[in-house]
Amino acid sequence: MSNLNSAIIQEQAILYYKNNLNPIIITCGDINGIGPEISLKSIKHFDKTNKHFVFIIPKNVFEKAATLVNFTNDFEAVKDFSGLNFGNKNINFLLLPKASLKTGRPTINSGQVSFDALEAARKIIEAKFSDMLVTAPISKESFELAKIDFPGHTELLGSWFKSDKFLMSFISKSFKAALVTIHEPISKVPNLLSKKSMEKKLDVLINSIKYDFGKSNFSLAILGLNPHAGENGRIGNEEIEILLPTIKKYSYYNIQGPFVPDAFFANQLYRKFDFILGMYHDQILIPFKLINFIKGVNFTAGLPIIRTSPDHGTAFDIAWQNRADETSMIEAIKWAIKIKRHRLNFLNDK
Repeated sequence: MSNLNSAIIQEQAILYYKNNLNPIIITCGDINGIGPEISLKSIKHFDKTNKHFVFIIPKNVFEKAATLVNFTNDFEAVKDFSGLNFGNKNINFLLLPKASLKTGRPTINSGQVSFDALEAARKIIEAKFSDMLVTAPISKESFELAKIDFPGHTELLGSWFKSDKFLMSFISKSFKAALVTIHEPISKVPNLLSKKSMEKKLDVLINSIKYDFGKSNFSLAILGLNPHAGENGRIGNEEIEILLPTIKKYSYYNIQGPFVPDAFFANQLYRKFDFILGMYHDQILIPFKLINFIKGVNFTAGLPIIRTSPDHGTAFDIAWQNRADETSMIEAIKWAIKIKRHRLNFLNDK
């Protein structure tokens, strides 16, 4: 992806926001899953809010999903982002070519279509038309079948901006957390932890807390890697050799830890911190999903754009039955709007 001029993005973002024109781009995700359904249901939810949307989806998939959820909102349909027009309509559908639907299972076609929707979103972003992206769930298996070499949205977006300074995070009203490692086998996690990797992730997270969440004074908890946070080296040395020195280096911030992970959540210590940094995927995702159920949101920190998504997968087992709950998708849109507001406030305070 070509380098985006941050000054231009900031200038246009302020202009769009002041005129309430900054559209929220939504990609359809895996069309054989619940993405089309929850996306249309969520757009309906914002019908009277004067928010602007660009929903990227194949024409035939949109028509079928609209019938499924009784979508009757007024909209503009275009075939290319250059035709986007919010003069009279708050909703624009960027209609991709007809796609083959094989509901309830991953396919080569559904992987390719979900990728094509992201590429269409990329063109809109490169044109400086929007910097808010909400992605419906993709299937890693569909991506693999289509030979798309990315395990998820987070890594794909990092490649767009040619940066490894991004962070997978999860946000809700209950608590906010981020990961040092993402989609990695447990066996590889210890070797991926180092002082350098911890500092890089901490720098991204601290900037995001200030920029995206409007907190200059914050508290941050760091979880240990090993059971009982290593028990002073008896069950692993990562806490002593990596985590404690890193926390000490950042002593000018209110960063505490490393905490014993199970006790941290069992004793509800997460309520006392603005953000939590976990070492690996399930260490954060299990408590996050248990506590937040359907209201959790995935947010990619460290990008020049705002990207959120629902904190669940494609749910192939209930796809195209009008049974999918859109709450997490609605929350993803709400959080994109909140983060946008925080970024503008941050820029205006400079």
